[in-house]
Amino acid sequence: MAKRAFGNTRELPSGRWQARYRGPDGRMRSAPQTFAKKRDAERWLTLKEAEIARGEWVNPDEAKITVKEWAERWLSSVSPSLKPKTRASYTSLLRTLIEPRFGKNEIGQVRPIMISEWVASLTKRGLSPSRVRQAYRLMSQIMTAAVNNDLIKATPCRGVRLPRMPETEPHILTKAEVERLISAMREPHSLIVQLLAYGGLRIGEAFALRRRHVELEQGRLIVAESLAEIAGKHVFDTPKSHQRRTITLPGFVISALRSHLNRLPDDPDTLLFTGRTGKALHYNAWRRWHFDPAVEAAGLQDVTPHDLRATHATWVADRYGVMAAARRLGHSNASVTTRHYARAVEGRDREIADGFDAERGTRNGSADGVARTWHEKGDEQSPGVLSPL
Repeated sequence: MAKRAFGNTRELPSGRWQARYRGPDGRMRSAPQTFAKKRDAERWLTLKEAEIARGEWVNPDEAKITVKEWAERWLSSVSPSLKPKTRASYTSLLRTLIEPRFGKNEIGQVRPIMISEWVASLTKRGLSPSRVRQAYRLMSQIMTAAVNNDLIKATPCRGVRLPRMPETEPHILTKAEVERLISAMREPHSLIVQLLAYGGLRIGEAFALRRRHVELEQGRLIVAESLAEIAGKHVFDTPKSHQRRTITLPGFVISALRSHLNRLPDDPDTLLFTGRTGKALHYNAWRRWHFDPAVEAAGLQDVTPHDLRATHATWVADRYGVMAAARRLGHSNASVTTRHYARAVEGRDREIADGFDAERGTRNGSADGVARTWHEKGDEQSPGVLSPL
């Protein structure tokens, strides 16, 4: 047996070599595998000693906690900062997709290939790309937390090919189409559509509006709450990303709000929109009985309440810029607005070209005159024409 100050190696009856070392906690530990040759065992000890010297040693006993145990501990620690809907989503993903596959595994046993195989199996089961990616992101958060807490050295959630999300474009409506939709709905449900299209509210934000959120004299609306449904039950919370905001509304929407408020109790906590029982609206029921029939009656197809928010973003971004649209939608980053909501308005490309023509015509007499002068000079560049960059 060869002894070292840090550790030692010994030959086993099988002819293979075992390496043992003393960890920073004073305990002697064996390498997780044996070695065919003595020099391989000694090389492993040298690398382990260097790892400890760099402060990178991870106690292998810590990694013996199961994925289920660690996931539950992690979720408990982050739950206070999660919105109820997010917390419910995480709980569902853990119970249905993560724990059945990894729950009994020690976190130190999970390897990248196992994660890749799991993702592939979820896709083969027919789960949507969105659902698969949600499950993977949650698993990644759990394993990253394990790294940050020195339970494992590296997360196994790396180098995994995720299913591609289908490229879906929001349905951007014209103002005439929105007005047809509004006309096809009964009050006060038509007012909800106005708030989505002309205020940019999320449907949950509209459902959560109370009398105290309306400032009629200032022509403003305070978006301070959002309504979500978890297992069929209503949950009131702050808006997405906790972005409380104030929105100035067009006069005709304020007028409709004033008329609606006149029919409601004076209690500041009174919900603006309720079902027949006087309780908050249920999204699926509202779609089935009010919104979808109106879409059909208006001669429209494939329109969702969320499309109205995207429509609002497009209208505002087109006329006032993306930053203005982001502010009205409650986005802290304008890139979210352009990526998920605002789209180029049809016909703007032609207007841009016509605008350049008009601009040249103003500077040089007329667009036709400039064009004729340009052609007469052949390849010589006429005054006022910009050189290509």
